[in-house]
Amino acid sequence: MDRWDRDLAFMLQYENIAWYEAGAVRILDRRVYPRKVEFVTCRSHVEVAQAIRDMVTQSAGPYTAAAMGMALAAYECRDRDAEGQLQHLKEAAAAIAGARPTTRSRMQLICESCLGAAERAIAAGEDLCSAIRDHAIFMNNTRYERIGRTARYLVDKFPDKGSIMTQCFGETIVGQMLKVARQRGKDIRIFCPETRPYFQGARLTATVCRDMGFDVTVITDNMPAYVMEKEKIDLFTSAADAICLDGHVVNKVGTFQIAIVARYMGIPYYVTGAPDIGHPNRASVTIEMRDPDYVLQAMGVRTACDGVKGYYPSFDITPPELVSGVVTDRGVYAANDLQRYFECRSGKTDGGLVV
Repeated sequence: MDRWDRDLAFMLQYENIAWYEAGAVRILDRRVYPRKVEFVTCRSHVEVAQAIRDMVTQSAGPYTAAAMGMALAAYECRDRDAEGQLQHLKEAAAAIAGARPTTRSRMQLICESCLGAAERAIAAGEDLCSAIRDHAIFMNNTRYERIGRTARYLVDKFPDKGSIMTQCFGETIVGQMLKVARQRGKDIRIFCPETRPYFQGARLTATVCRDMGFDVTVITDNMPAYVMEKEKIDLFTSAADAICLDGHVVNKVGTFQIAIVARYMGIPYYVTGAPDIGHPNRASVTIEMRDPDYVLQAMGVRTACDGVKGYYPSFDITPPELVSGVVTDRGVYAANDLQRYFECRSGKTDGGLVV
């Protein structure tokens, strides 16, 4: 297999995201990376679901962890008959898919795909754990390859010596866009808002940019407007936890406000990802409310006095009128014309594309 994680940063290598082996799943703890390189070891699918819930892994990391968790679930039921194995795997799929409510629909697709791999393995008399792990690697490779195509369309929008602002940690698209930019000789600067309270921009996006040899600057979450004007930002881009069919973009909280500033300043905002069949409109989205105490501290250090309340929505929703284009593996589409994505054959384009 030609692996699409080749030449990417450490934390984007498949084995360093989440990996099943010998009755355990090892997950890179992104809550402390890069100051510490530590892995959380899960010995049951329940522990994998809890690790996802506890933000041990973030961005696209939970998708890899979910698939590897299904391989671990197969290990748990290795002594059962075929019917018992499938029943256990279905229960594990439900537990893992429900770990993060905002991304439930995508997690369900991954777990259901692993169930399909399990059924084929049982029918063929193959080792169930190995079959699901191999399928997890195949899904990762397919996603990386697809996002590699997305990256080519995104980098088309970058000036040769451009300044790009990101939001949170777009995982695979960050690595792939930098890989493409390097191949094309685009000498870009990246500005990363820190993304409180987990600091994914400061810790994860910035580390990947540095590891891949790019000029990267971290800013606090209240600086984007000033930096956009002062540093002459050319383009704002983010990934998305969900892209509704009506063009609303669900992403890490803070995306909406940066998109507002970008529109005011005439800076294009391109979101990357595929439209979600499971989200026909914004009403279908559940915004995950996390522990408000996280807002009252910074990386474990309390910053607010006792008795003060916190408020922590994990995501916000950017309306389509603030989105310059949705960059997909099939081209760039207007946010109000996403049905065209599904009418377009894979690898081809049509008249619905934004050029």
